Amino acid sequence: MNKKGQAAMEFLMTYGWAILVVLVAIGALAYFGVLNPSKFLPSSCTIAPGIGCDDFKVTNTGVQLLLRNGLGDDLTGVTIAISGCTTSGAAAWNDGDVLGGASGTTLVCAANGAAGAKFKEDVVITYTGSSTIVHTVTGSLTTKVE
Repeated sequence: MNKKGQAAMEFLMTYGWAILVVLVAIGALAYFGVLNPSKFLPSSCTIAPGIGCDDFKVTNTGVQLLLRNGLGDDLTGVTIAISGCTTSGAAAWNDGDVLGGASGTTLVCAANGAAGAKFKEDVVITYTGSSTIVHTVTGSLTTKVE
């Protein structure tokens, strides 16, 4: 009867040590940044249904966006805000309008970080559609600084 208890204890100890070794290995990989999920995240730019983000680029001095109006109405009074950025090049937005198709703009930003750093910010777009109601939509921009 004493042998059954010893066999059970050896079974638990063997698997206990194996689990401990696996946990230490995972902890070491996480500590040294191998398991950092931000390295594996794809670049993405999503705004709202009807306003597409066709292309984007983030540098250490600015953010360039190419947006597409797919709402079916002319948009007027368009403003774009990304925290820490100010809009430049209003001519690219046809004096604040996005009529149809694609329009691009450049936002001048404070330092976005060094090349290769992760950039993740909310993009807030305010516009007036065919009615006189002002709409605000929020999207997100996630990429690496080029």
